[in-house]
Amino acid sequence: MDLKARFEDAAARVKTLTNRPTDDELREIYSLYKQATAGDVSGKRPGLFDLLGRAKYDAWAARKGMSSEAAMEAYVALVDRLVGGA
Repeated sequence: MDLKARFEDAAARVKTLTNRPTDDELREIYSLYKQATAGDVSGKRPGLFDLLGRAKYDAWAARKGMSSEAAMEAYVALVDRLVGGA
């Protein structure tokens, strides 16, 4: 299976998790997915009172410069670990 197919499979499997991932894992899932699909972070950083938006933005911004392929590989590995440990 090629990388794109494995990534799409992981994106479907992450929705089947029976245990809720930790907040750190959720931010990692989000940031890797966004980096893989949209590239480097764009837009303005959310305001001080938007704690969730700010955390998501910061997690994605931390991936700046990571290639789409590297983000896909890391995403697949993370989902494999979470699904395997669920």
